[in-house]
Amino acid sequence: MENGASESPLCCARCGKPALLQCPKCAELKLPREGAAFCTQDCFKAAWSSHKSVHPKPNAQQSPEGWKYCLRKGRARSLQLPRFEWTGPLRPYPISKMRVVPDEIEKPDWAHDGIPKIEPDSDLQKRVEIKTPEQIERMRETCRIAREVLDAAARIVKPGITTDEIDRVVHEETIARGGYPSPLNYHFFPKSCCTSVNEVICHGIPDARKLEDGDIVNVDVTVYYKGVHGDLNETYFVGNVDEASKQLVRCTYECLEKAIAIVKPGVRFREVGEIINRHASMSGLSVVKSYCGHGIGELFHCAPNIPHYSRNKAVGIMKAGQTFTIEPMINAGKCT
Repeated sequence: MENGASESPLCCARCGKPALLQCPKCAELKLPREGAAFCTQDCFKAAWSSHKSVHPKPNAQQSPEGWKYCLRKGRARSLQLPRFEWTGPLRPYPISKMRVVPDEIEKPDWAHDGIPKIEPDSDLQKRVEIKTPEQIERMRETCRIAREVLDAAARIVKPGITTDEIDRVVHEETIARGGYPSPLNYHFFPKSCCTSVNEVICHGIPDARKLEDGDIVNVDVTVYYKGVHGDLNETYFVGNVDEASKQLVRCTYECLEKAIAIVKPGVRFREVGEIINRHASMSGLSVVKSYCGHGIGELFHCAPNIPHYSRNKAVGIMKAGQTFTIEPMINAGKCT
């Protein structure tokens, strides 16, 4: 380890303590000091399995297979690790090429160019649709397929499996059932599902990183079938997980169950957040405010907006025939 005492101290990439030591390989490659600083040799050794991914592989420039880092929210690729103020030890790995969907599969309007056409300007962004029995039946069928796809992904979650492999299973299982993986090329998202590991809240991009013993990973699947979307996700334990992680996932599941229990005609949408926030707070956990549940159907995202936190300003009451997601995202500790 090199000593960077002559420069301003940074935070340790593993534990967050002040750090003056720097990874010698990063120094040799002239990579940014952020994410390469460590407080002790022990922290450096413990973080090595994840940290070494920032070092470009030999002959990477000659790789023809498309394994590159994702930039600009899916619009660009790079052979170099992007610069970012990381909040934890996890780092992005290169991603594979976008997977192909057969011509005979019905596709949403963003499939070819990455741009939704109908969704942004639809009146259903403000008006909550009351679906017909026929629409509801199509939603049930699509959600049943999505459940099967998610279960197939769950069966391969274990240490040593990459999130790209999870994406492959989701893609192939969706196609096998005649569906389209809704996230694929949605606003240029490059993969067929979202895989969010450890400190990643949501919308993580499947890549070449291998899951490690003790990780938790959320797999978020949406299927487009017969003109409607079905969206669901679950968080899984990878190998032997510590008690704090178990409690975090357990509490999040309980928040979801308690929220579902109040869903019926006449209930205000804002009550969902009150229920979730109350239970999370009792467990010493906090609720993410940046992402919410949403309406779903022939559009991937639409009204109503379903905040998961208390004292929110969600408008409207629940009515028979509405369809929406409840997706509580719960963090350890408190937001600052």
